[in-house]
Order: sequence, then structure tokens, then C-alpha cells
Amino acid sequence: MNGGWGDRRHTVAAVCAAIAVVSAALFPVTTPAQARQSAAANSARLESVQVSGSSRFSSAQIVAATSLHVGSDVTREDLQKAADTLAELGAFASVNYRFGSTDTGVRAEYQVTDAPAVPVWFDNFPWFTDDEILTALKSTVPLFDGKSPEHGTLLDALADAIENLLVRRGAPAQVSHELMAAPLGNERIQVFRAEVAGLNVASVEFSDPLAQNDRVVQQLLPDLVGKPYSRIAVEVFEFEHVQPTYLARAFLRVRFGSPTAKLADGAGNTRVNVSAPIDPGPTFAFNGVTWNGNKAITTGELLVLLPLRPGDPADGMKMEAGWHAIRDAYAHRGFLDAELTATPQFDDDAKRVTYVVAITEGPQYRMGKLVLTGLSTEGERRIRGAWKLAPGAVFDSSAFDDFLDTGIRQAFMGLPFHYEKIGRFLQKDPQAGSVDVLLDFQ
Repeated sequence: MNGGWGDRRHTVAAVCAAIAVVSAALFPVTTPAQARQSAAANSARLESVQVSGSSRFSSAQIVAATSLHVGSDVTREDLQKAADTLAELGAFASVNYRFGSTDTGVRAEYQVTDAPAVPVWFDNFPWFTDDEILTALKSTVPLFDGKSPEHGTLLDALADAIENLLVRRGAPAQVSHELMAAPLGNERIQVFRAEVAGLNVASVEFSDPLAQNDRVVQQLLPDLVGKPYSRIAVEVFEFEHVQPTYLARAFLRVRFGSPTAKLADGAGNTRVNVSAPIDPGPTFAFNGVTWNGNKAITTGELLVLLPLRPGDPADGMKMEAGWHAIRDAYAHRGFLDAELTATPQFDDDAKRVTYVVAITEGPQYRMGKLVLTGLSTEGERRIRGAWKLAPGAVFDSSAFDDFLDTGIRQAFMGLPFHYEKIGRFLQKDPQAGSVDVLLDFQ
């Protein structure tokens, strides 16, 4: 087979040049008059079309998305249009193709590479379960396998398919999509939402008695009830307000199931009842800490900063405050890059937890230069006079924070303070072990 590869990134020029000889044989060059007289002179029978390079989709699945049909007549423009269609879907990072002649027609080959795929979230569709939506999308949208591309026309096809589901359920609505960071993690997700006015939360029912009866949780429920329904909003509420309630009571392995929603009774009702499953797990007692990597601060000093003693209920919120206090202690001594990783080790039989804490101290920083911008001569004189860290002194992050909180205003005592904001930046040089303080008064 004769032919040449065409790179989708510069399809029109490069592909035509690469396959000029082949296309002249397959689609003879004609004058405009000849082309108008016979469209058949510019077409040939498509004998076969194959796609390679994807680990997610089969050749047949991808071919179905091109709208090419074996046995039909195609032109060079049709093959190019199929490449464009694949590239615009967003499912592929690159699309190349070649074609060649046989005694019975044209054989086309496309080569693709998969683009990154992200999980899909259905934020506010109380008419369906997630499984119902996924099943419908997989059966109606080519090249949807449960994940979506980050961008491209495939997303619009998914939104259109969900809109059709809503119409059939008697709840017509426009569906939007947005690529965003997962609310409780670092992964990116593709969120689909129904743009429906009045789709508000009527109630939130937690499955566990502690959440049902906790005074703080119940006082904060108006943040959800009466507001537009959003599963993401419910999960963020659980993370910010419900989970701390369990951690503070030593339920360190509490698990939150995915919230589900159903429409309240009543024809045409848009009020939503939310069910939030919670598995609290057992409570644990604190069994101490094993330390690794601490040199600048002794183990005894670190233990003083922890609010729990062996045998105490393992209050997760107090432990988190203890880790924060240790990080602050390191920053107070100039270790601005210190990292602390606390890994719990659970003894399920004894219902105790021991923490293994790894500390990477990093370099100790000393004060470098104080760089000020945006000040008058008098203002700069006052700020430098109020700054307490001398060049070469161990950099104390708490002294820096105190200066930002109160020291600047005290320095300007008696002068009009008209700065709307103060940009602050620490320029660290780990090799030299120095840090310059940059303050920009705006």
C-alpha cells in the first residue's frame, strides 16, 4: 500500500504534501470545470479503515466516532474531516493518518495517542442514580468509558445525552460541565451540573446518631438546607464540619459514604432530601509516638508540644494541633522548610493508635536583607527602625508574623496609614541558608 502519515497538528498543509503522489492517483487532479462535471472523479470506495495507538478504545469504537463507513465513496476531504473529528473530541492527544490505493478502493489507517482522562462527577441529579446516568451515557455516547477528557466536543455530547435523559424524565434542563480540582483531593474531575432553578435541599439525614444529635453539626445545617442542592457542597460540609466531630471523639477511622438524593414527594417537586451514610468505626486510645529525623529539637521538647498522653482518647483534632505546634516550633528556630509526616499505626485488638513521625528538618535560615518598596522616606525609616531581626540572626517566623500583625501599624503610629495591602514574600536561598524579606506597600 502506498501512502504517507499526516500530523493532525498541521493537517491541511503537511498531509497534503506528504500524500500528494498518492492522492493524485486516487483522486485525479481536475480543473474546476471538470470537478463540477463529475464528483465521482474526486472520490473512491472506502475498502477499509483501521485505528491503532489507543489503550482505552478498540479500533471499531474509534472508527464509529469518525462517521466513515466501509463501502461508501470518500474523498480526501472526508478522510481529513474524520481526523479533525477525532482530534476535536478531546479523547486523543494526537491524531495522524495515511491512506493508499488498492485494486478495489482505498484503505485508510489512523494512528492516535490517548489524552489524559479524568473521573466524572454528577453534582445535582436527584432524578437518577450515578449508575443510571453512566449506563445511559455508555450506551449512547461513543468513546465514553466512564471517564471523560479534560476538554473537547465529547463533553458537549455527554451534556446533550444527560439533557435527553432529563427530558424523558420530565425535568428538562440545560446541563453544564466544568473541569475542576476535586473538593477533597488533588485530582482533577469533570463535573456535570443541571442548571435548574429552585432545586433546593429540603433535609439532610445522617445515618449515624452522633451526627444526628451533635449540636454544632445541627446548628450549621442551614448552610445546606434551603440552599441549592449540590453533592459537592454536601461532601465539603461533611469534611469541614462533620468529620471534626468524629475525630475529636477518637473515631479516627470514620468513613463517609457518597451522599444520595431523592426528590421529595409531590408532582413536579424540586425539593431534595439528602441521605448521608456514615460509618464511625471504633474509637481509639493514644499509645504514644515514635520519632525519626529530629535533631534540632529533642524528643523531650517535641513531646511537650503534644496535647495527649498515652492512654488518653486519641482526639484527632488535638493531635493535628500538636503537629501544627511542632511545625511552628521548627519555623521559630529558622527551619522554614521542615516537613512532618505522621503515620498512624492502629492496633485493632487493643483499640490503640501509635504514630510514627518522620521529620525532615532542612536547612536553618538566617536573616538576609530587608527589601522595602512603595514607602515614603519617612515610612521606610520607621519600618527599618521597627524591624527586630538583625542580618545574620536566626530567622524567627513568629517574629515575622508578629511584625506583620502589629509591628507595622505601631511603626506608623502618628502617621496616616493609607496602604490598602502589603505584599509579603520570603526569598529563601537554601544553599546559603539565608532568607530575604520583601515587603511591598500598596
